[in-house]
Amino acid sequence: MISDQRIECGIPHTVACRALGVSEAWFYKWLRRPAEPTKREVRRARLEERITHFFRASGDTSGSPRITLDLWAEGWQVSVNTVADIMAYLGPQGRRPPRRRRSLTRQGKRRAAPDLVHRRFDAVAPDVLWVGGMTEIETGEGKPRLASVLDLSRRLLGYAMGAHHDAALVGASLNMAAATRGGQVDGVILWCSPWDALDQPWTAPLPSPSTR
Repeated sequence: MISDQRIECGIPHTVACRALGVSEAWFYKWLRRPAEPTKREVRRARLEERITHFFRASGDTSGSPRITLDLWAEGWQVSVNTVADIMAYLGPQGRRPPRRRRSLTRQGKRRAAPDLVHRRFDAVAPDVLWVGGMTEIETGEGKPRLASVLDLSRRLLGYAMGAHHDAALVGASLNMAAATRGGQVDGVILWCSPWDALDQPWTAPLPSPSTR
């Protein structure tokens, strides 16, 4: 376009570069470019094509270290940093490993309740054994947490939803479960999965509302 302005309108290259915000040095370098792509440019284009191929073949999950190994297997002499730079230029990103969430209580800091179930989930009647758990729910507005309590008679007794995985959310689900059973839960054993606020499964008899 800058060259056309000089030929068609008689506008000097200096004026056209200044108007378009282009460096004059870059423009003259562009004028001196070879008619055919250089070997380096050809290699770069082929390398970009192979990196894209391996990335798509992995289901859009492989990062630069994995793709570099694939390239080495094909005989390419390329470094991990070069592959990473090319991937950053092209845009694809490998899947990052999930971040481990730190527990709110450290192992050994709190004494675990005795295991009263021993993995025998075969309650003979209602209100003998309850199980509880917590999960995240994917929504368009975030990831609310859901805590629930289930009787082994397969009835949902209590649940609570909130933005944080804390003791208040667990307590709300337990309070609803107790209210569902009329407030009398003496002798019921609650077995809980590893909630985010706990380090390990635990079991304990549920106290009656009057002793909480």
